[in-house]
Amino acid sequence: MRSLMSKYAVTNPATGETMKSYETATNADITTAVEGAFNAYRGWSRSTSALERAALVAKVADLHRDRRQHLAEIIVREMGKPIDDALGEVDFSADIYQYYADNGPDLIKDEPITLADGSEGSALIRKSPMGVLVGIMPWNFPYYQVARFAGPNLILGNTILLKHAAQCPESAEAIHQIFADAGFPVGAYTNMYATSEQIGTLIADDRVQGISLTGSERAGAAVAEQAGRHLKKVVLELGGSDPFVVLSTDDLDATVDMAVRGRLDNSGQACNGAKRFIVIDSLYDAFLAKFVERMSATLPTDPMVPGGAFGPLSSVSAAETLDEQVKNAVAGGATVLTGATRDGNFFTSTVLADVTPDNSAYYEEFFGPVAQVFKVHSEDEAIELANDTPFGLGSYLFTTDPEQAARVADRIEAGMVYINCVLADSPELPFGGIKRSGSGRELGALGIDEFVNKKMIRTA
Repeated sequence: MRSLMSKYAVTNPATGETMKSYETATNADITTAVEGAFNAYRGWSRSTSALERAALVAKVADLHRDRRQHLAEIIVREMGKPIDDALGEVDFSADIYQYYADNGPDLIKDEPITLADGSEGSALIRKSPMGVLVGIMPWNFPYYQVARFAGPNLILGNTILLKHAAQCPESAEAIHQIFADAGFPVGAYTNMYATSEQIGTLIADDRVQGISLTGSERAGAAVAEQAGRHLKKVVLELGGSDPFVVLSTDDLDATVDMAVRGRLDNSGQACNGAKRFIVIDSLYDAFLAKFVERMSATLPTDPMVPGGAFGPLSSVSAAETLDEQVKNAVAGGATVLTGATRDGNFFTSTVLADVTPDNSAYYEEFFGPVAQVFKVHSEDEAIELANDTPFGLGSYLFTTDPEQAARVADRIEAGMVYINCVLADSPELPFGGIKRSGSGRELGALGIDEFVNKKMIRTA
């Protein structure tokens, strides 16, 4: 679904038309890019203050707002995101850059350390950049993924080599241009139409100090292996099969509405989308009836037309993979309550029931508009089922009992828990997971703390 590829082209998933192709980088291009990034780190980064770099990042935010419509239309063509969602992604990306422009300098200020023995002198932690970083980004959120990686690291003074997904070369080009137009020097941020082999060469390069990847487990494992071999810091944001746990509610219609939005956001192609719906037995039948009705009534549409709930899947391979997963789930005993039909790259919103642990679907991530529903008979059973997954990215909990909310949130094995809300991401909230969902955090104060030298300075 999300992988490192080497052929860069814009192929509209709604029509199948290949609209533009881009040349893959030569080895000489990669050499020039890493040299430029290293020179920018040694020169620009060391000669500017965090406030000066933050001012440039603020201009990046402004340019996202200025070019909002143009940027949004690019990703509709590249990966089929509905235009309203595409505009929202550009806005959120601008907000992330603005957050770090406004708060980044304070987040990396010196941190005094109180000497435990009361002796004279002082000690502090000084946060400084590590150097050149490689970012490997996916197709599902072309602007947002870059913003949460590049924004904080550029303020810190790291320099960025960015390999975007092969189906997003036009948005990659547009982002590169924004950084140039904002006033960043050559080498501070560089887009590369690189191959997997060239990324491997970069990871081995002594000038590269860290790698951030958002993508598949397979790609994450390959990059982590290479990074480990060369003793490089790595941040991984991989897949997710997030539980949506309903234990009580005083507004079932509102809860169902959030369930549908949580599953169909980005056409179901969000790592942290709600995917497994775990409902207490006293609410299950009523929830299921309303959920199936709403999912059945929500259909994919032309992504360029405003108002659409969701669009096509991002590519032929994505549609084929999802179709095969659903068919395998049914062959393994799952029941289709609605949907499960494919028309080209369009896939109807689908609800599966009766998915048991002996069915391969039980442990898989469905990267598209497919939901699984489960009935449980107690809080403990709900938690056990929520945690019975190789993933641990996000989770959603619905309850009217504040004590239960705190208790269950503590027991859910995930990097994030959202209580009585969905789509509540914000620039100041850290994003990341555990288990096979990856390691490290982005956004918020933790997001600027990953690729940093926390240098201790002790003065007598």
